[in-house]
Amino acid sequence: MTETPLTDTETTPLLDLQQINKSFGPVQVLRDVDFTAYPGEVTALVGDNGAGKSTLVKCIGGIYPIDSGSYFFEGRPVTVHGPREAAALGVEIVYQDLALCDNLDIVQNMFLGREKRAGLVLDELTMEQQAASTLASLSVRTVRSVRQQVSSLSGGQRQTVAIAKAVLWNNKLVVLDEPTAALGVAQTAQVLELVRRLADTGHAVVLISHNMNDVFAVADRIAALYLGQMVAQVKATEVTHAQVVELITSGRSGNLGLQPANGGNL
Repeated sequence: MTETPLTDTETTPLLDLQQINKSFGPVQVLRDVDFTAYPGEVTALVGDNGAGKSTLVKCIGGIYPIDSGSYFFEGRPVTVHGPREAAALGVEIVYQDLALCDNLDIVQNMFLGREKRAGLVLDELTMEQQAASTLASLSVRTVRSVRQQVSSLSGGQRQTVAIAKAVLWNNKLVVLDEPTAALGVAQTAQVLELVRRLADTGHAVVLISHNMNDVFAVADRIAALYLGQMVAQVKATEVTHAQVVELITSGRSGNLGLQPANGGNL
């Protein structure tokens, strides 16, 4: 694997996975995968279907236990036995289905399962203020009221609510699974702006996407998986669309990625 050397000005990765392996029975899905995500940056995780992206994300989120390898968070080794432990670290994964309840409003969705109480009753005012404040901190202007039913929201607005929910709980690492899938041009632009603002507020953002235009619009780094191997993790400014596509489809592009053994062909 070829990787861009880090400069002295770069901080410790928020997330640092080293030599991660994961198998399901006889099938090895992840093979010695290294992956890093930095605070204040968007790292695009790209790869073809079956490359191992979903498995890697589920290992990050504690849904799948890793078979071997090291998981570092904020520079210290951790062991994540389940989603609760990942959430306690500050890891939030926003899946493509968003896990929002259409019959509830924005505030109720953002605090679902974590409602604030004032004595025996719900503290509606505090929750409403915190939801509005979180949306404002991300410069969200597309939502008319935090009391809107989620069923009335557009696809882009739903993504906004799901991302704001991740921010509300002081998460440090936010993983977004295809956040612009099935969105129109205008809604895609809004969501990508929000992704960029999320990083600019100090979060480490991992963006899973098949859309190279989206990747190059917001990503600081690009990590390419090919058949369960991390073949390159480089700065977005140092690769082209064509090189990333080659990495995704063949695992190599010039001196990036997998290299032929003994000078032969792969």
